[in-house]
Amino acid sequence: MESVASALQRLGELAEIRHIARLARAFSAAGYELALVGGPVRDAFLGREVNDFDFTTNATPDQILAIVAPIADAHWDIGRAFGTIGARFAGDTIEITTYRADSYDGETRKPVVAFGDSLEGDLVRRDFTVNAMALRLPELILVDPSGGVEDLVAGRLTTPVAADVSFGDDPLRMMRAARFTSQLGFAVDESTRTAMIALADRLPIVSVERMSDELTKLLLTDDPVPGLRLLVETGLAHIVLPELPALKLEVDEHAHHKDVYEHSLTVLRQAIELEKARPGIASPDLILRIAALLHDIGKPQTRRIEGGGVVTFHHHDVVGAKLAGRRLKQLRFDKETIGAVSTLIELHLRFFGYSEGVWTDSAVRRYVRDAGPLLERLHILTRADVTTRNVRKADRLSFAYDDLEERIAAIAEAEGIAAVRPDLDGEQIMRLLGLSPGPAVGQAYRFLLDLRLDEGPLGEEEAEKRLRAWYAASE
Repeated sequence: MESVASALQRLGELAEIRHIARLARAFSAAGYELALVGGPVRDAFLGREVNDFDFTTNATPDQILAIVAPIADAHWDIGRAFGTIGARFAGDTIEITTYRADSYDGETRKPVVAFGDSLEGDLVRRDFTVNAMALRLPELILVDPSGGVEDLVAGRLTTPVAADVSFGDDPLRMMRAARFTSQLGFAVDESTRTAMIALADRLPIVSVERMSDELTKLLLTDDPVPGLRLLVETGLAHIVLPELPALKLEVDEHAHHKDVYEHSLTVLRQAIELEKARPGIASPDLILRIAALLHDIGKPQTRRIEGGGVVTFHHHDVVGAKLAGRRLKQLRFDKETIGAVSTLIELHLRFFGYSEGVWTDSAVRRYVRDAGPLLERLHILTRADVTTRNVRKADRLSFAYDDLEERIAAIAEAEGIAAVRPDLDGEQIMRLLGLSPGPAVGQAYRFLLDLRLDEGPLGEEEAEKRLRAWYAASE
């Protein structure tokens, strides 16, 4: 946490470097106020990198355009109805918004847009005090009507007005509280937490797309777990991601198994650590993180208590993949993300068969084939799924997976396993067997693919011989 003086100095230096001072002087010369507001000011105090530049002003959208158009590299007014004008200066994208004094009807989160007449009035309508600070330009005067600096020092999240009023106006702010808990490492104060619990059932008035966007931003933070815990503890997760609190399975005194909820959060954290450490995968990786969080959501439906108090979760991988696909579809995630997450969840147990007995080369090839482009993510998810406190067991599983990866690398080098295909393509199959496009070609292709997986590369001559024999026997 930087001092007020050092934070203001840093922001002043940024203003000169990033052409902000020029913008501020243009507004001042035209007789209007301009202030840098929200996240950039907060991040300057926290010593974080400042990239986004949001401004507020008493100028109307038309007046903003008149000032910005002559000096900006580009400008647009797509947010004009909400008082926002966008512009680009030397590669920096900025947004300038007229002071707002919105009101809400209580039925939707969409405000009745109204322009305000003061910077202080604009600030107190914002989500949290740490985001309700502004820097008047070009004077470099800090404006903090709600005690944001004090809350930054305390690492506290609270609202500028009463939390029940703020969240009642815009329930999405409750999900933002969870995101900032993880993003900033802050804790919500008791009154804020109490309001979140009381108003959780207001969340459904928010569009699914906005909830999904906030959930995504939370999952992409360095440590999403504190925010996820807050969603569960306040009841918000029951609305946006009910499969997560459902992992808190009832405890049976006669049956014992690991805490699935805590295990899932641990797997998520371990997956993030591996994601950051392993080459060949971008970080943060949303698909991997969703799969890690949801990999065991099939357990509540598949939990069975067998003789002697043994608890089983047979086929929870398959059930979980279907549940995850259904939930992500409801949250409006794209098809690629839904498919990738579902596949990872369905495959996440496959390795444990390897740890119990060495696989044949055929089994290794099929593992790679089934994972396809998700193989590196599957490596991470499988390793992260080991949370046992039994050091000997953990070491055994780690050594087994090391061995599997080494075998995959060796077979890939020898056979080009990364892209497993039959020795003959569809056109060759049709020409050799005198077939037209249709199901028979697909069956022949799958026959050759199975041969490739079982025996490795055969060469075209041997593949032709096997194909003709198979086709003759199948007629």
